[in-house]
Amino acid sequence: MKRVLLYIICFFVLLPKLGYTQENRGVLDRKDNVFESDDAASFDLEGQVLESETFKPIGKVNVEITGKGYTTTDGEGQFKIKAQVGDELVIRSDEFETVRYRIADDQKITLEVKKVIETELPTYRFSTGTKGKKVDFFTVYIDSAKATLKTDAKRSIEYVTKALQSVTGRKASSTQNAIAFETLGDINLHWQLPDLAVANYKESIRSLPNPDTRIKLAIAFMQNGNYQESIDEYKRLLNLKLSNYQRVEVYEGLGDNYKATNDAVKSVFNYQKALDIANEHQIIPKITDLNSSIGEAYALGGAIEEAEAYFDNSLLLSQNENRKRAVAEKNTVADFYNQKQDFDKEIELRQEALSEINTLQRLGDTIDDISSALTPQRQNYKIANAYVAQDRYGEAIPFLEKSITEADAKEDLVVQKDATRKLSEIYRDIGEFDKAAESYERYVAVVDELYIRKEQELSQATRFSKEIALKQNRIKSLESERKLNESRYQLAFENQELIEKNNRVQQWIIGSLIAIAVLLMFAAYYQRRNVNQQKYANNLLALKSLRTQMNPHFIFNALNSVNSFIASNDERAANRYLSEFSQLMRSVLENSEEDFIPLSKEIDLLRLYVKLEHFRFKDKFEYEVNIDEALAVDDFVIPPMLLQPYVENAVWHGLRYKEEKGSLVIDFNQKDRDTVMITITDDGIGRRRSKELKTENQKKQKSKGMGNIKKRIAILNQMYLDKVDVLVEDAFEDEIGTRVQLILKKD
Repeated sequence: MKRVLLYIICFFVLLPKLGYTQENRGVLDRKDNVFESDDAASFDLEGQVLESETFKPIGKVNVEITGKGYTTTDGEGQFKIKAQVGDELVIRSDEFETVRYRIADDQKITLEVKKVIETELPTYRFSTGTKGKKVDFFTVYIDSAKATLKTDAKRSIEYVTKALQSVTGRKASSTQNAIAFETLGDINLHWQLPDLAVANYKESIRSLPNPDTRIKLAIAFMQNGNYQESIDEYKRLLNLKLSNYQRVEVYEGLGDNYKATNDAVKSVFNYQKALDIANEHQIIPKITDLNSSIGEAYALGGAIEEAEAYFDNSLLLSQNENRKRAVAEKNTVADFYNQKQDFDKEIELRQEALSEINTLQRLGDTIDDISSALTPQRQNYKIANAYVAQDRYGEAIPFLEKSITEADAKEDLVVQKDATRKLSEIYRDIGEFDKAAESYERYVAVVDELYIRKEQELSQATRFSKEIALKQNRIKSLESERKLNESRYQLAFENQELIEKNNRVQQWIIGSLIAIAVLLMFAAYYQRRNVNQQKYANNLLALKSLRTQMNPHFIFNALNSVNSFIASNDERAANRYLSEFSQLMRSVLENSEEDFIPLSKEIDLLRLYVKLEHFRFKDKFEYEVNIDEALAVDDFVIPPMLLQPYVENAVWHGLRYKEEKGSLVIDFNQKDRDTVMITITDDGIGRRRSKELKTENQKKQKSKGMGNIKKRIAILNQMYLDKVDVLVEDAFEDEIGTRVQLILKKD
């Protein structure tokens, strides 16, 4: 096998034999000792061997109890071996140094081995941990890649590679592929390899389309000079459902593309659309950026007054943001005044920017990138250039000298070179030739040093930049493909006339096939529509039939209640019951022809029905109907008499047989804007006990009410796409009570 880097053993975290308390149990899984009749002190010692950086298990590691037993780790890095307290455990592998450990007790052991780093001393960590805990290596590696993205491109790409390798043995999901290639695209885009970034973003989008990734693809297109592809991608994005921030980014990207292609009118138009959205939704950082971008676009088109107005806005807005953003905006506006040749305003802004940059440095908030315009040496150099443009050489010289001093301290050879050359030219123009010659000699020395540094940077890039090699290979591949296409083009040109002749015939055939296909599609559409209409009519008829069955069933049960009052010579109760019952029947009959009624009406019907049942069984249960205050009962509709059979079941088959007084609770709660949850809960004898109490005659007969309800719900869900969901379950432990949860959707 391929030998990996040497491993260092970090340290052993040895659990003491004595003093183990309950607090330690979060760190270590203790196994119950296994006692055998022939050796009461022996037990099964379990453990695992992992890589400390990746937490990947290491298989085929030698595990030995000196002089007693031997085993190896399995594919999950785990082992089990018979041991006793005081035995010496030896763990060997050619991938790390041998580990020896004196067994203190029967707790599970985890050995984490760290890969070799040449500057580090050999170490390893020996610890205990919880069994069965899994680590998402893919996410860990991706997070590491993002953390090193801006500092070490090579290492960042290696982490992405490891992330994809961590799913070896099973195919990476589309989401994992999308994340991995998007991260690769981010790396290449940051390190100014937009052509590779384009390829990676495309691969990510093929795995999982995502608006944010598509925006990055458009940015990569633009940075690669593919302005039209970038514009097309942004326009396609506008047809998607985007967040307000994403929509601002899209219009801003279109403005950037048109500005890069010198189309000032379209650039301003798109920037303005982005600014309108940013203002409407108070996306503050974008408001500043867009004012500045609109100013640059107007300046590009020669509309200086309009540009100046927007730059004034951006300067004012940037003061409300952090110092770096304010300094950056002053530098941008100063560049505008330089183009306008308004050097006094340019100098004023650059001096303000320089003062704030010095303040940032005193506060410790420095600019790490010496190539940035927001450095003292570059601002001093630009101020000097503005004075030179006005032939104010005496005022330019101090700023050039400051620029040279700052650049020398920061090792900014580019600015040091330019400032030294400019100083030499000024001395030459004012007749101080000795100083001019001295400055020129320093300029030559800086140029030589800069040349040496550039050579070193190129050498380093050649040595460790894997991305550049990939880019070169891709360019060669594209060049070979281009040559192949040239030869194919020659062949295609020779066959052009033949193709043109065949095109007419093909077009006629294709047109005929399309016409036939359209006719077939229309015929299929009409046939399917007729079938669906017939099916819909059948469902309506079935619902109506089931509703008509519900009414006699309900009336029959109610009349049985009246009969029981009459049989008990309770005429007053019978009259009262009949009065309430007639009111209920009137409401039921009024709604019998309706497919749906407002939820408020159903609640009124249900209250009246429960009142009647409680009137008859007042000694058997108490009830309450709770309606969520936030529930807009008139906004929801429900099939009539949908809830009554469930309440009837709760009373007749659950609460009626309970020895002590029971409880019936009906709750109406708004689950979300479009959904209401209706819960019918009783603490009766439960479904199993009720079934046992049924007579032989009752067992032979099927429940009409519940049967009809199930059929109605099935038909309604088929017609209206899962409008009603019902769950019937035991309400309490020991199968006591019943809970019916009914989910009703608005549309």
